[in-house]
Amino acid sequence: MTIVAQNKKARYNYLFLELFESGIELRGSEVKSLRLGRVNITESYAREEGSELFLINSHFSKYSNSSYMNHEETRPRKLLLNKREIRKIIGKLNKESLTLVPTKIFFNKKGFAKIEIALAKGKKDHDKREVSKKRSWEREKKKYK
Repeated sequence: MTIVAQNKKARYNYLFLELFESGIELRGSEVKSLRLGRVNITESYAREEGSELFLINSHFSKYSNSSYMNHEETRPRKLLLNKREIRKIIGKLNKESLTLVPTKIFFNKKGFAKIEIALAKGKKDHDKREVSKKRSWEREKKKYK
């Protein structure tokens, strides 16, 4: 597994309840820019439209060697999941106030582009402070051992 892009901000802002591995529908020039690592998913999220899931606000830079067949940088990209998984995710999104957040984009062993999305619940400010205190405490303990 080759990780191309990670969303480190998501771990700080959200509490992950469940992780899903999904395919992502990409065009040729998008795959080329993904292989070069020119992808940003920090401000992106996934949304339900009809009975499908789409990745919104992800930024795939234009591939320089592609001429007229280049892609739009921030277009919505379809997530490829089983119907059962889509129904499960949509049910949880509608029932509870959860968000679908992409955590990382990677290439699997067969060379297919995959995205890991998480059903997440937003953290409150006091939860974030608690986590940062815990991290700094762990760092201090390691320093003096």
